[in-house]
Amino acid sequence: MGKNIAAVFILCIVMVAALHVGEAFTADYKDCFKKCEKECLDEGQGYTFCEMKCDAECAAKETAGTKVEYQNTLRNSSGSSKGIEGRAS
Repeated sequence: MGKNIAAVFILCIVMVAALHVGEAFTADYKDCFKKCEKECLDEGQGYTFCEMKCDAECAAKETAGTKVEYQNTLRNSSGSSKGIEGRAS
């Protein structure tokens, strides 16, 4: 009985975590994707092509923005002008 309760508890944790992954997309990503998809479809491209193209482009922009924010946080917290690698920027 105890093993069943533990299994159900773990399953619930996994399901809640999976739901939060879907919320990871930011408003910036959604705006980027909608604009890109509309432009791509207006150019006469297919839905699947546009979805893959726009997902890649908008995810790359979001990742690049996150990396820049992370680097700025590191610089501000260390009080120096060195980059992540320890070299002067």
